[in-house]
Amino acid sequence: MTHVETPQAGLFDHAGLQLPDAELSYLPAWIDRATADHWLQTLVEQTPWQQPEVLLFGRRHPVPRLLAWYGDSEASYRYSGMTHQPLPWAPLLAEIRNRLVNALGQPLNGALLNYYRDGQDSMGWHSDDERELGVEPLVASLSLGGERRFDLRRKGHSRIEHSLQLEHGSLLVMSGQTQHHWQHQVAKTRKPCAPRLNLTFRLIRAPL
Repeated sequence: MTHVETPQAGLFDHAGLQLPDAELSYLPAWIDRATADHWLQTLVEQTPWQQPEVLLFGRRHPVPRLLAWYGDSEASYRYSGMTHQPLPWAPLLAEIRNRLVNALGQPLNGALLNYYRDGQDSMGWHSDDERELGVEPLVASLSLGGERRFDLRRKGHSRIEHSLQLEHGSLLVMSGQTQHHWQHQVAKTRKPCAPRLNLTFRLIRAPL
C-alpha cells in the first residue's frame, strides 16, 4: 500500500500483511493508550446506539451488537438489507476522521460504529463490497477497548486462513481488491473480554 501524497506515509511502510489478492495494513499502536482510553469512553457515552433487527428465515432477530452510522449528509449506506441515514459528525468523530484522512491521503465521508458489549456480541462472515463503496472499497478500521480476534477467509471457502488480534488503539486498513476476494468476521467467544468499540471509516462513492 503506497501513500506518497501524505507526510505520514512512513507509518505504513512495514505494516502490510502478505495475503494474495488483498491490500491490508495493520498498525497495532496507531494512537497512544491515553488517547484510546479517552476516545473509547467519550464515544461509548455519547453515541445514540441502536440495535436494529434483521429478517432471517421469516423471523426477526436483533443484530448481535449495537451500532450507529455517521457521515456527510449525502453518505447513505445500505447493507444487510438495511438503509442507514447518516447522523451528523460528532466533534470527536470529525477529529478522528481528519486524522485518518491525513494519514491515508484519501477522503472518507462515513463511519460505522459497532459496539461489542461482551464476547457474545459478534459480526458474521461478510465482505464490505456494497455498490456504493466503489470498485476498490477503502475501509479504515479503528479498534478501541477489549481485544477481539479478526478472522479472514477466501470467498467460497470455509477455512480461516489468517487471524489478527485487534488491539486497543490499533488501525487496520483494507483496500484494493481485498473485499472482492476475502471475507472477514468477529466471532463470538466464551473467553472473558472487555467491551470493544470498532469504528470503520469508509468512502461512499455512489450515494443512494
